[in-house]
Amino acid sequence: MREIIHIQTGQCGNQIGAKFWEVISGEHAILPNGNYVTSVDKELNKLRQERLDVYYTEGYEGKHVPRAVLVDLEPGTMDSVRCGPLKNFFRPENYVYGQNGAGNNWARGHYTDGGELLEPVMEVIRKEAEGCDCLQGFQLTHSLGGGTGSGLGTLLISQIRAEFPDRIIASHSVVPSPKVSDTVVEPYNATLSFHNLLEDTDQTYCIDNEALYDICFKTLKLKTPTYGDLNHLVSLTMSGVTTCLRFPGQLNSDLRKLAVNMIPFPRLHFFVAGFAPLTSRGSKPYRALSVPDLTQQMFDAKNLLADCDPRHGRYLTAAAIFRGIMSMREVEDQMCSIQNKKSSLFVEWIPNNVLTAVCNVPPCGLDMSSTFVGNSTSIQELFKRVSEQFHAMYRRKAFVHWYTNEGMDEMEFTEAEANMNDLISEYQLYQESN
Repeated sequence: MREIIHIQTGQCGNQIGAKFWEVISGEHAILPNGNYVTSVDKELNKLRQERLDVYYTEGYEGKHVPRAVLVDLEPGTMDSVRCGPLKNFFRPENYVYGQNGAGNNWARGHYTDGGELLEPVMEVIRKEAEGCDCLQGFQLTHSLGGGTGSGLGTLLISQIRAEFPDRIIASHSVVPSPKVSDTVVEPYNATLSFHNLLEDTDQTYCIDNEALYDICFKTLKLKTPTYGDLNHLVSLTMSGVTTCLRFPGQLNSDLRKLAVNMIPFPRLHFFVAGFAPLTSRGSKPYRALSVPDLTQQMFDAKNLLADCDPRHGRYLTAAAIFRGIMSMREVEDQMCSIQNKKSSLFVEWIPNNVLTAVCNVPPCGLDMSSTFVGNSTSIQELFKRVSEQFHAMYRRKAFVHWYTNEGMDEMEFTEAEANMNDLISEYQLYQESN
């Protein structure tokens, strides 16, 4: 078995993480108390149980315990998980938290308070890793705008990279978005985080609240979307991306296979993800789902969870993960036709640059679905946006004293900004090269 250790950091990371566990436990028929519900369909039982070990360990009396580590610098988020639907789900010693909070300050999360919590968290991670037969890698959920998810999140990533250099690290990172801003210093925290993510992660899925709100308003027709709705969208996509790891399928990709096929150059490992079908509740009865439908929706800019338009850039690579009972032939035909139709959106110098995987188990409540992961040069729009906001504040050294007071060097700001600008030019270079 190829196990994965899941780590959720900060308020946003823990909320997305909790939703992710809810969704995948529903797909594997595991109750919130960790017990497995046997289905009448023996074939389905076999599919659900065959790869449970990837995310769950076997506990007392056959209870399934998630291989998850919950981290925060303040106790509030942990209390809300403990009072939520998953209160008896996680192993009690895997909750690791401080008392002060990072106060939206990257330097506190990365150096002072986060540094103190690093060792206890690593202890739990090592213990989980020792319990694995063959550890495949780590997946981390966090946001880049606050203090804990960005500061402590990136500190954990670099520590894991140092201790487990040959394992894959995938992060699901919520990037600050243009209109939905929670804190003023988001551009600083995000830029300093990207500096670390560039060097230390193997795959980073960029998610952004702006795009999630747009999907809720325009596609799902929700009048007042809550964070619960946004997190549900993220967890659907995470469940789709990890499908191939959790269920046996016709074409199985693990974290490493996905990385090898998706990342042409080591620094360009930032992906946009999308999910289909997304339809408003009212229009559900009027639509029969088909493979062409899913393919059409999946490549639509409106379905992506990051606010960048793939039509302004080009795809270096892409992956499509289909779920449900469908013919492989039809999937292959559709993927070929979309590549021919949108040929200008794909770079010519990587032939056959779309990876396809099919899994027979559909998500709960749907007959079929598809998840899209794209490595598109248009993601530079997202970095440019953060970089401009960073520059506007840093030019006047606004708020910098909060960071230097925590013992951080001002040079780090300059280095992080330079690194991000290099990344933008690198994307631009490959977008224009023929």
